[in-house]
Amino acid sequence: MRILFVAASHPESAWLYKALQESAHSLQRAEDVRDGAFLTTQELFDAIVVMALDASSYAALLETLPQFVTAGAGAAIIAVLGHSNAQDRSRVLRAGADACFGQPYSFIELHERLQALRRTAASRAAHDLPPAAAAALGEASGALSLDPLTHELVEGERRLVVTRREYLLLECLMRQFNAPVPREQLIRYAWPEKDDVDPSSVNLVVSRLRRKLAQYLPEVHIETVSRYGYQIGTGSH
Repeated sequence: MRILFVAASHPESAWLYKALQESAHSLQRAEDVRDGAFLTTQELFDAIVVMALDASSYAALLETLPQFVTAGAGAAIIAVLGHSNAQDRSRVLRAGADACFGQPYSFIELHERLQALRRTAASRAAHDLPPAAAAALGEASGALSLDPLTHELVEGERRLVVTRREYLLLECLMRQFNAPVPREQLIRYAWPEKDDVDPSSVNLVVSRLRRKLAQYLPEVHIETVSRYGYQIGTGSH
């Protein structure tokens, strides 16, 4: 999942950022809500997680949340407050957040809520597609899926364990099944914590994945699109 993470530097925000990273998500970081609101106009995100740990920052959050809603294009919005009461959290929800947590909160609950919101959004998007387009999409992706809990590529009863980096690369490719994905997009998605990534790093991860797929899921293949990027598909090639 591609997540915009908006939070000032703080031990608590650093912990949550790392926890989301280790849960196989691709994160883009912004230090304050205004920078975060700008980033939502530059890229599509699946979810936006905003932390406001100091009560003095709640007003700025309430002011900016409508911008996240408008520019987020359906992204699930989760707010995490510091010490707060029911009135504080209700205001955040009325301002546009889909869920709001106050300290102390459970990461497991937050993460499950995030996943549930994403499933709802995906189901709604599929429902809104014309029947022919929805059928084509289902036929293209087949039975392939990714398990975020175990970091596995799943096809029926078969499961292929992959590394976190391989998981992110696969997730990015599978969002555009049977369609080419630019190398730059793959780098932003699979290496979000790095400003400069050697193209050979992408080649190396793709090579590892190809070897694994050839051994365990030979009908799944990753093709090189010359001077552009890669695409994933199934069937003979």
